[in-house]
Amino acid sequence: MSRASRLEFHPVTPDRFRDLEVLFGPRGACGGCWCMYWRLKRSEFERHKGQGNRQALSRLVDSGEVPGLLAYHGGVPVGWCSIAPREQFHTLDRSRVLKPVDNQPVWSVVCFFVAKGFRRKGVSEQLLEAAVKYARTRGARIVEGYPIEPAKPDSPDVFVYTGLASAFRKAGFVEAARRSPTRPIFRKPLK
Repeated sequence: MSRASRLEFHPVTPDRFRDLEVLFGPRGACGGCWCMYWRLKRSEFERHKGQGNRQALSRLVDSGEVPGLLAYHGGVPVGWCSIAPREQFHTLDRSRVLKPVDNQPVWSVVCFFVAKGFRRKGVSEQLLEAAVKYARTRGARIVEGYPIEPAKPDSPDVFVYTGLASAFRKAGFVEAARRSPTRPIFRKPLK
């Protein structure tokens, strides 16, 4: 896939949950996370790693919540981006580094997962643009992200699951706060 290749994006709904399972594989994307890290208390997350987190995500989707978007290439799921109103991600509020910038309501992009053969090809940037469009259609006024600004340029992919600052900059986000050298908070106001 070239950087210019177009992807198709869809919200994760019950009829697309199987596609998310295929993308995440038996390990649940990374070590049994199933993208529940930001939604659960740390002790609960650890206790339910693996199948328990998969079931929690499945219940969330079955309840009508949309936890994020899938990217498809040729009908095959190749990428994931978690986006929702910030209040759904309880772990953010417990973080000194990622605590709220102000009291404005924001939608948060907290995680990306891209299939191995599609990494470093611009999928995250396209997912981020699709996430902004999706949030806008749901009434979001600000979209916020918590990417990594790695000290080393070749950080292993597993450590950049919140995205890279460079991808957020390319998508028109601007830095709103930085309480850690490697963890800026980026925002994009929506019109």
